[in-house]
Amino acid sequence: MSDLTHFNEQGRAKMVDISEKATTARTAIAHSSIEVSEEIYENIEQGKIGKGDVLAVAQVAGIMAAKNTSQWIPMCHPLSLTGVNIHFSWEQTKNWILRIRVEVKTKGQTGVEMEALTAASATALTVYDMCKALDKGMIIGSTYLSRKTGGKSGDFTKSS
Repeated sequence: MSDLTHFNEQGRAKMVDISEKATTARTAIAHSSIEVSEEIYENIEQGKIGKGDVLAVAQVAGIMAAKNTSQWIPMCHPLSLTGVNIHFSWEQTKNWILRIRVEVKTKGQTGVEMEALTAASATALTVYDMCKALDKGMIIGSTYLSRKTGGKSGDFTKSS
């Protein structure tokens, strides 16, 4: 069990001790998406969703999720984030796809991959929540880490 960092000598879950790790600048970029109908796309773009500005609320939800990741994911350390930035872009296929890109930064002893992934997920879920009255058939797409920098394991860039 010694190769598995989140397990103790009894094989039970533990939060990893990072007290001896160096403090370094760390970043992570995660992506998600949500496929919506033409009607939902038009209502979002025209500001006609009854619950409010969908992208503004989703952006705030994503930032809040990044800040609270350790409350959602049991073995994550509470982190002092230095930045969270969420970008949206639309792509038209058969329906409309809202692409979500989240970048999270910190100077700390552990990475921010989970914070970026949690933020991307919460952002997509918030769009769903705000638009479900129009259509419950929206599809939340793949959520993935595309890049991370800093830390003992070094940099990572997802290959295409």
